Formats: sequence, structure tokens, C-alpha cells
Amino acid sequence: MNLKKYQPILEVIVISALVYLAHKLVFLLNENNPKFQSFHFPIEVVYGFFFICSLLIILILIKVREVNIDNVGYTFLLLTCIKMAISYVVLSPILNSGNPNLRIEKINFFFIFALFLTIETIVTARILNNKQ
Repeated sequence: MNLKKYQPILEVIVISALVYLAHKLVFLLNENNPKFQSFHFPIEVVYGFFFICSLLIILILIKVREVNIDNVGYTFLLLTCIKMAISYVVLSPILNSGNPNLRIEKINFFFIFALFLTIETIVTARILNNKQ
């Protein structure tokens, strides 16, 4: 088994863990602030959802690269659109809730979405630029 082929998975895991710890630290430092309490989805659930989505996307891209490297970009775009649609479905309970911290929770959700999209984009670019 070629472990170098699965290096992008390790990159996603390490970067996600570091960012999660930094984000969790912000929440711990502001735990007395009422704006950071009573979210519809805890931060761990949101990170878990996007982490699993990112791992699936990167795994699929690695498999597509083995078959035909020319389709990696199109596959990335398709999977990202699917993830965005699923994210909207997940976000809709937050939008319809009567939570007074709605603005903070939406910003938090979007930040995590954008963060994982950035990670996926960087890893995908590395997959495409990797010479075999």
C-alpha cells in the first residue's frame, strides 16, 4: 500500500485538528459571554460534519486521480456543490430557529464551511500538482 498516496488525508486531519483546537479555545475564553452560548448545533457537531465531508471528498479525489487525472477538477467542483447543498439543508434549522444568537451562529457556521473549503481546495491543488 502506497502511504504517500494518502498523505492528503493526513494533511486534512492535522489541519482540521489544529483549527478546531484554536476555535474551541476562542469559545472557552468567551464561555461567560451569552453570545457564545446555546447554539443549535455544538461546535463539535459542525466540525465533525465538515471533517467527514472533507475526508470523503479527498478520498474520492484520490480514487479519481488514479483513474483519470483530467477529471479531478470536475469531480472537486461537483462534490463541493453537493456539500454546499447539504450544508444549506443542515443550516436551515439554524435559520428558522428563534435563537437570539442567530448572527453569531451563522457566522460560526460559515467560518467553518469556508475553512474546510479552503483546506479542500489546497489539498486538491496539491493532488493535481503532484507528479507521479
